[in-house]
Parts: sequence; C-alpha cells; structure tokens
Amino acid sequence: MFDLGWDEMLVIGVVALVVLGPKELPNALRTVSLLMKNARKLAGEFQSGVNEIIREADLEEARKKLAEVNTNTIQDAITKAVDPTGEVKSALKEATEVDPTGPAKPAAAPSDDVAAEIAADNGAAPTLPPPTTTVATPEPESPDNTPAPEPVGAAKN
Repeated sequence: MFDLGWDEMLVIGVVALVVLGPKELPNALRTVSLLMKNARKLAGEFQSGVNEIIREADLEEARKKLAEVNTNTIQDAITKAVDPTGEVKSALKEATEVDPTGPAKPAAAPSDDVAAEIAADNGAAPTLPPPTTTVATPEPESPDNTPAPEPVGAAKN
C-alpha cells in the first residue's frame, strides 16, 4: 500500500513519542496493530469475494457453452441423418393425429413403392420382400401300397 522506508517510520515514531508520551505509546501501538490486522482481514475478504465473482463468471460462461453443446445432441444428429427434410416426422404426426369427432385415424403402412422411394432418398438400397415359394408336400400312399394319382397341374420333383 504505502511505501514507507525506515527514515519515514523513524519520523512517525518520534512524533508519536512526543505527542502521546512514553506512558500512552504502547497502548497506541497496540491499537494501531489491531486496526492494521482488521484492515488486512477486510482486504483478504474483499479479494476472496472478487475471486469468487470471477469464478462464477467463468462458470456462467462454461454453463452457456454446455447448453450450446446440449442443443446439438446425438438425437438431433440422428434425426438430421435419417430425416433431413422432416417429411417422415410430418407423415407420422399426421398419421397419429386424433380426430375430435371420432376415433383416432389408423396409421397406414406405406406401400412398397413409398418405402423404396424413402430408402432411395436416404441413399439406401431399396429392400424388397422375400419371394414367396410353395413347397410341395408328398401325398400319402394308398393302403394297398400303390401310389396315389397326382393332381392335375402339380409339379413333379
């Protein structure tokens, strides 16, 4: 705080000795030392309060950055990758809307053409349902061990 050298302190000591006298000088020094202690204590509290305010300001900036990061969550990234135009979301919303005059509209399953178009828009290869195959079952033989006649139009194995 103040830049006091030895010569300034000597002058202050001599003036205090002359003004107060040798009898009151120890009490005056004790009072001055207590005042200096209290002043340093208050200065320390002030400095810690300033440091706390700075720390809170830094935390507030960190909270803002964290909030910005939270807005760009994984769910948003997946939504942007799967449905960048929002068509699927709006279609699902329309399909699940409740009609106030009657029961809820049933969600219509997309046709194979629509599913293929959506898959093509998203860059995926269209998936087609597996082909249907029929398996011929063997006909039971007659009780006299002669094979039963085959029905007309049945494929032979």
